[in-house]
Amino acid sequence: MKPQEQQEHIRHMFDAYCKKVLKYKARTCYKKLQEQEEREVTFSELTERDMAELATTDEYFRDEYTFHAYGETVSVSDYELAEALNGLPQDRREIVLMSYFFDMTDKEIADKLNLARRTVQYRRTSTLKELKKMLEED
Repeated sequence: MKPQEQQEHIRHMFDAYCKKVLKYKARTCYKKLQEQEEREVTFSELTERDMAELATTDEYFRDEYTFHAYGETVSVSDYELAEALNGLPQDRREIVLMSYFFDMTDKEIADKLNLARRTVQYRRTSTLKELKKMLEED
């Protein structure tokens, strides 16, 4: 084989190799596109429930009311609840905030406030009844 014929033969082999690689790559791309189309759903095909799951709202300018309980800050965004909490005496407000916002037990609250556990439990339940009555009136 002449050197020129050999180079041309190599060029043809390389061309065939490139065509084969491109053919399989194109097949892979088409297969991936087809799989993607099977998984994807247009917005018009979504149900109201699905659309609600995708939605989000920003709450940048939402009013928040802050309370302090044993050196910690609690933010409350509900106006009526904040007003009701604001109407409570400081010691009882702290017990409610520590119980429901910090998930503290009556024993833990009693230890922090140097009170008997039974006193904390009584104040918490009576304060919750008072809060319920205040919120129902509104």
